[in-house]
Amino acid sequence: MLDKVRNIGIMAHVDAGKTTTTERILYYSGTKHKVGDVDDGDTTTDFDPLERQKGITINSAAVSIDWADRAGGEIAINIIDTPGHVDFTAEVERSLRVLDGAVGVFCAKGGVEVQSETVWRQATKYKVPRVAYVNKLDRMGADFWGCVEQMKTKLHANPVVVTIPAGQDSALEGIVDLIEMKLITRDLTDPTNRKFFTVDVPEKYRAEAERRREQMLDGLSAASDEVTELILEGKEVPIPLIRATLRKGTLGNVFTPVHCGSSKMFHGVQHLLDLVVDCLPSPLDRPPVDGVHPKTKEALKRAPDAKEPMSALAFKTVAETNGDLVYIRVYSGEMKPGETYTNVINGKKERIARFYRMMGDKRISLEKAGPGDIVAAMGLSDTYTGNTLCDPDQPIALEAIQFPKPVISQALTFAKTLDAGKVGEALNRLVRDDPTLKTHTDEETKDTIISGMGELHLEISIEKLKRAVGVPQEDVKQITLGRPRVAYRQNLARMVDFQYKFAKQTGGRGKFAVIDVKFSPLTPEQIEDKVKEIEELGDPKVKPDPNNVYFVNSITQGAIPKEYIPSVEEGLREAAKKGYKYPFPFVDLEFDLHFGKYHDVDSSQDAFYLCALEAFREAESKAGIQLLEPIMKVVVVSPKDYQGQISGNIASKRGIIEETSEDKGVAQVMAKIPLANLFGYTSDLRSATKGQASFSMEFSHYAPVSVELADIPKPDAKK
Repeated sequence: MLDKVRNIGIMAHVDAGKTTTTERILYYSGTKHKVGDVDDGDTTTDFDPLERQKGITINSAAVSIDWADRAGGEIAINIIDTPGHVDFTAEVERSLRVLDGAVGVFCAKGGVEVQSETVWRQATKYKVPRVAYVNKLDRMGADFWGCVEQMKTKLHANPVVVTIPAGQDSALEGIVDLIEMKLITRDLTDPTNRKFFTVDVPEKYRAEAERRREQMLDGLSAASDEVTELILEGKEVPIPLIRATLRKGTLGNVFTPVHCGSSKMFHGVQHLLDLVVDCLPSPLDRPPVDGVHPKTKEALKRAPDAKEPMSALAFKTVAETNGDLVYIRVYSGEMKPGETYTNVINGKKERIARFYRMMGDKRISLEKAGPGDIVAAMGLSDTYTGNTLCDPDQPIALEAIQFPKPVISQALTFAKTLDAGKVGEALNRLVRDDPTLKTHTDEETKDTIISGMGELHLEISIEKLKRAVGVPQEDVKQITLGRPRVAYRQNLARMVDFQYKFAKQTGGRGKFAVIDVKFSPLTPEQIEDKVKEIEELGDPKVKPDPNNVYFVNSITQGAIPKEYIPSVEEGLREAAKKGYKYPFPFVDLEFDLHFGKYHDVDSSQDAFYLCALEAFREAESKAGIQLLEPIMKVVVVSPKDYQGQISGNIASKRGIIEETSEDKGVAQVMAKIPLANLFGYTSDLRSATKGQASFSMEFSHYAPVSVELADIPKPDAKK
């Protein structure tokens, strides 16, 4: 019964309490009989030794529980606990791609922090319905209503508060349910922390609760004319109508229900599960998944129905000794061990040996997997992240997952005593499992370059590499990282429009092509317009370019035969992958092919391809180069006494302070700083604030930088 299934993710900024909340969920559902603790290193979802060592979530992990709905039936809730650190945002990205709903966890003291904004935008991109959970109300300095206000200003969300705290900080008694107007408080004499009291709202909280309930009903009216009419008539809104409207508004992304509690102190977790069941979608509540026929590119859809042709998306791979463990979301049809399916990305036939439902690092064998199921499969030899598996007779290609580009690179060196082949194989597995990790060999130095999302990302990746090769973690000399390098981008400095002629005669048939191309750097506004234009087309075959490089065919009256035009586009795009002067990709650029000439005998697809390559080099020379560097959004939190030192430090790093705030003696500084100036910032900040400040960062945008300030490889003099 698909209506009895919930596939949800738990997402948040680091240290908001995601893993602790997941542990309490497992405990209250009866899945675990002992509560794990992050500090003790015995949680179900943080089972990787590196996670327990660092005390943070690095890999997304799946668990499943059963929870009763209000009618007494069982709801199967499949949960993915995602990392909160920005360096591991790929884990969040691929999880949200396959989930039906999400719980956004916020720290009542920290509020909406930088990674909270990132994961919220990711969920918005995939149109994932959400509920919000404001956690850690027991902490000194907790500010529930301040956090709710930040949801409006920072997330542009429409929060509808359904529970409010009864006290805060050390005075937290429990939570007030605004739907039923009851106080829910824990039985402090119960050593199991399972018993709760539900009583009428005490007098000291009643006025506040009644006022907030009116606000809740007003928020609900945005999704229900019936609620609006009852409010205007001064009549009581029935509780079943409140719950039905909450669900309707959440599924339609009209608003976000907001719940509160303290997972560590066992307040609010059970009520959160009720909210998940009441408000978040089943697979049946989500629209059919979109795809295209791999050959004809015809738009196709697959509904969550076992009778539909089978379609599934691989969203994560984990390399193991006995083969890859591939995580799969089944969208339609049924998958069974031993049956053959087609990977439409590479055309390979795949046979699944076994299915598992994952419980952290534990596995439960399954006989089959159907619509809405999120499972792990063994036996797949050529299926990786973003690949579609489907019925061989009725193929469909589902939309792949788009991951952010790496922003930092370092040279990787390893001792000569290590087996180079074994290191290379392990490194290839790492890159295959983590789409935001890239490697290449520098053409000049012959160094192996590894690129990722941040210093921590690369550090963790190297520790994983050591483990895979069999090098002790403490042996730092066997595998090392060199000085960090910034992943720059580039664009043409100005618009140029010219004709380029390519003519080669080597005996026999020659090569002849002439193209007139306008090369135009795009402004952010122009890029936004292009993305909107593509989205409005509604064509699943046409997607915005990840580098914002676009080709426009303005040829009229057959100046260039149609069969040659794709070769021009291919040549220009190939040239844009790596510049002639600097080895960085081009971004934010438009090629407008508006005229050309051809020869009946000497023109060919190859000639026009080569002509486009050479024309791009000429454009670089004529227009000049504008280097672009990654700019990071940085948020620093510290005691207010250090705000001056922090501001001065940011200025010394070419940073621009955008916002400062102060609350209860704690200062928060938000700034934009070039990534090149942030290497080693942890040590700098610790020194400037005597270890009392912390910071987080995420990629913001690329901005122009002068060649003098850029840390770039020297141009090849031979060129």
